[in-house]
Amino acid sequence: MDNSSASWAPRPALVAVGLLGALVALAGAFLYGQKAGAVLFGVAAVVLAALSAHGLLVRPRLAADVEGLRIRTMRGEHRFSWPEAHTSLRSTKRLGRESKTLEISAGDELFVFGWLELGADPIDVLDVLSALR
Repeated sequence: MDNSSASWAPRPALVAVGLLGALVALAGAFLYGQKAGAVLFGVAAVVLAALSAHGLLVRPRLAADVEGLRIRTMRGEHRFSWPEAHTSLRSTKRLGRESKTLEISAGDELFVFGWLELGADPIDVLDVLSALR
């Protein structure tokens, strides 16, 4: 990575663990004796597989260079120049634990990224984005 561009995506190991969890849950759905438990295992398998597929398909999730930002979603790639995009850090406290998210707004669109989607601390990502801006 050079100083004129940067990109962030979910960590490959995290995506692999999600896929492995989906396979385990799918096996549990077929092997579990009670119908209600099998349904819960099946739902878990679908959710884990969908999240893992999302982590694979939208790589890199966020990319930036001196011209602006590129954000990949399931609907495609969104490009914003630096004057269009506003970046901020939001801190929330849930269950006694503080978490930080990176918010990027452009026009009427808002994108919120946590460390899972970025594969990095949102504070560090904001620092890089500020330097590129």
